[in-house]
Amino acid sequence: MTSERAAAAPSPRAAVVEMRGISISFPGVKALDGVDFTLYPGEVHSLMGENGAGKSTLIKALTGVYGIDAGTIRVEGEQRLFRATADAQAAGIATVYQEVNLCQNLTVGENVMLGQEIRRAGMIDWKATHAAAERHLSELGVRIDTRSILASHSIAIQQLVAISRAMVVDTKVLVLDEPTSSLDRGEVEQLFGVVRDLRDRGVAILFVSHFLDQIYEISDRLTVLRNGALVGEYPVEELGREHLVAKMIGRELGELDAISASAERPIDRSGSPVLRAVGLGRKNALEPVDLDVFGGEVVGLAGLLGSGRTELARLIAGADRTDGGSLEVGGASARTGSPRHALDRGIAFSSEDRRAEGIVGDLTVAENIILGVQARRGALRKVGAAETQAIVDEYITALGVRPANPNALIRNLSGGNQQKVLLARWLATAPELLILDEPTRGIDVGAKADIQRKVAELAEKGLSVIFISSELEEVLRLAQRVAVLRDRRKIGELATKDVDLDGLVAYIAEGQSETTTPPTAPETSPSDREKIA
Repeated sequence: MTSERAAAAPSPRAAVVEMRGISISFPGVKALDGVDFTLYPGEVHSLMGENGAGKSTLIKALTGVYGIDAGTIRVEGEQRLFRATADAQAAGIATVYQEVNLCQNLTVGENVMLGQEIRRAGMIDWKATHAAAERHLSELGVRIDTRSILASHSIAIQQLVAISRAMVVDTKVLVLDEPTSSLDRGEVEQLFGVVRDLRDRGVAILFVSHFLDQIYEISDRLTVLRNGALVGEYPVEELGREHLVAKMIGRELGELDAISASAERPIDRSGSPVLRAVGLGRKNALEPVDLDVFGGEVVGLAGLLGSGRTELARLIAGADRTDGGSLEVGGASARTGSPRHALDRGIAFSSEDRRAEGIVGDLTVAENIILGVQARRGALRKVGAAETQAIVDEYITALGVRPANPNALIRNLSGGNQQKVLLARWLATAPELLILDEPTRGIDVGAKADIQRKVAELAEKGLSVIFISSELEEVLRLAQRVAVLRDRRKIGELATKDVDLDGLVAYIAEGQSETTTPPTAPETSPSDREKIA
């Protein structure tokens, strides 16, 4: 496949990494097909593409996780053959992953210096080791007690500890794979300050993120992959967002206008709601909340991290037990003491943590899809092979799961396709209410559009949806109403036709917008955050 190579500005510096003609195949899948990639010292270079485009495969080839079938890798002009991650590390290539790969039970200093401890007479000199850790952290502007246990610190601090550990050795290339997915805006700014400092010191940063705002904020250049092939390489200032998205997914995103139009359709609220929650709460987790959801309505839950969005969703779905209040489903009293009880009442819940509470990695796509149907029927009513095949084929096609192989292990699918399989699992149970908690987190813009479109289609056909997303534009695009939470309490509701993004942000922050008069809610002091000097 030929690539559309942009005329990226040539660099006067020698490349630190040159990957040429990289090809990698797995059974039935050509993951990379003759891909070129160049990385220069002192730049932040973002690798872009849909889930399944080949980004993770290219990174794993560079970091020694995967061997390559064809092509060459050069580091500082020297050809390298990486048979393991240790080979890449020896060449000065380090990686910090989305899920922080540290030892939570050890101290900060032990994590920073792991494998590089200072020894005297064959014994670890802990005083000197912690002093060295403190020095390495201070080079990143981090001032924390190196003898404190790592698990006691925020994810943002843990990310910086992981970067510090990577920089203990002579790191020339730092790969940051979705480092901001669990960070709030302040923490992202802290991380970006460190990234810019490392760039200015000559370190080459390979950055992967699905947040386009962050890509344009931090990047110097972009490389775009699609379907395992190179689309092009571009200076960031020469490729606008709409053009970037079009290159990533191979089509324009005008269909999002249709999704927004779906959110503007009228909802009949004259009868009984599909769901009525009254005084639903849990001590130390969520103050009592009232919420109605009507047939065919998408209700968004909006608020900052820790506001109570997920806590409310889990109480409705029976994943956590409520301390009080009541639920009605279809006008009848309902008990959701467990997810199974909720499923029996037609409530399906897709957790925000798809790895721990969603997919079963050792099962196939088909087995993961049919789990919800089997759970609803019980162990004694086995879903037959013919029915399983019909259900699986229907939803693989409807949701565009790739590869369209029901026998593939789900752990080998991209994040976006794993999320589509989870959506298929719950849709197969024919629910009355579908609760989706961060269904598009960490997936590419094309997969996001696919999932948003499907949710809008289902709502138009009468399915009720509770939709949670940290991306407020997504909530406003899909929902007819937004319930806003702050400090573990519901502070009000907004009709999306009456509020824009700025108004929603203002309401979340202050409990007021230009278009609404909010209920009175006492303000609380923001929680103390760890300071980075």
